[in-house]
Amino acid sequence: MMAQDAPEKDQKSIGISNNAVDGGDSSVSSAPSPPQEEKKSGYGNEEHEFDGGLTAYLQVLGAFFMFFNSWGLINTWGLFQTFYEQQILSHMSPSSIAWIGSVESALLMFIGVITGPLFDAGYFYTMILLGTFMVVFGFMMTSLASQYYQIMLAQGICVGAGAGCLFVPAVALLPQYFRRRRALANGIAASGSSIGGVLYPIMFDHLQREIGFAWATRVLGFMALATCSISISVMRVRFKPKERRALLELSAFKEVQFNLFCAAQFLGFLGFYNYLIYVQPWAIQKGIVSESLGFYLVPILNAASTFGRIMPNMIADHSGPLNMLTPAAAVSSLLAFCWIAVGSSTGIIILSLLYGFFSGGFVSLPPVVMMTITSDLRSFGTRLGMSFAICSIALLIGTPIGGAILSNTNSYIGVQSFCGACLASCALLMFTIRVIRSGPKILYRT
Repeated sequence: MMAQDAPEKDQKSIGISNNAVDGGDSSVSSAPSPPQEEKKSGYGNEEHEFDGGLTAYLQVLGAFFMFFNSWGLINTWGLFQTFYEQQILSHMSPSSIAWIGSVESALLMFIGVITGPLFDAGYFYTMILLGTFMVVFGFMMTSLASQYYQIMLAQGICVGAGAGCLFVPAVALLPQYFRRRRALANGIAASGSSIGGVLYPIMFDHLQREIGFAWATRVLGFMALATCSISISVMRVRFKPKERRALLELSAFKEVQFNLFCAAQFLGFLGFYNYLIYVQPWAIQKGIVSESLGFYLVPILNAASTFGRIMPNMIADHSGPLNMLTPAAAVSSLLAFCWIAVGSSTGIIILSLLYGFFSGGFVSLPPVVMMTITSDLRSFGTRLGMSFAICSIALLIGTPIGGAILSNTNSYIGVQSFCGACLASCALLMFTIRVIRSGPKILYRT
């Protein structure tokens, strides 16, 4: 959908503000972009102050807990998978159980195609209230579940959809408060998913041993309610777009950079989660680590990912987000291939730390890159939702593909190669976007 032009005064002031945000896509010594290429936000926001103040950083805090209860919960699935295989769903195959986690993560992203335009239309508070209710209700119902379809409905669908209602609003609100430090603010908020991926598994593991599965799951629900309440109490929409968005902006698919970005994200997420899901059973079955140490491999990865979400985003404010996302994907690919050669407990711990750190940039920088390749920021929410919907397909089928490879070959080498190849393809496409934007220039901020 073509956005209407803002008044001339707003265009000028907004263009200046957006150049301050993105630093322009420029080489180190380039001149300012021509006025016709300046980005528009359509918010009439020239009177607002950015990048500071208590209210702005309270939005980061609120977004932190929304990431904590969206991707943080998704990053917990590996522990639930192991528990279900050994306890409630021991009669079912691991690949069948994996579909619950795949549906949960896919819904988180797919819901973005709806929540993006809803955010643009001014339904921020409705979405975070609905998301909080669905996440908490889903956990409460999971605590009562004993059959596969019950867990699929409660944890796979209800929690997944609720997490989707929390995720996109968290990403889309921060640009209303940050310009020059936008990537850093997004990185700090995104670190909530890593902290959640550390705390939730440890909480569940210890609680289910002491008070049982049902009450352990309810405690997770109460934890989600308490932390989401903080987000509800502090987050404030600063301004709303002047016109409503369509659910889709099909004209975006006429843009080469948008298409390449969506394809890169699809391939990256197709392989990315195979490491998180299969590194624990691989290490235990190979006798590389004990079962107790194997449990902590994913929390170790998520702990390292906390720093991987903050530091690359901090640098991206100066170098450009695409210049950070491309090497993050490339190094993550290299580490996935290194997984094949690891044969010691020390090696797999170090590999998990490194994979967590570099993949932290891979999963946290895409929204900021989307801002960079979006010429009219008034359509940012819609385009972000569209790209997330495409990624949701990869999340839905990625780990089941890994499971099918494992079942057919009885070897993890295929899974490890699949993970690395997908991330390598992602890095190659991201590099292509960079070349399109910069040409032969090496020092180019984008």
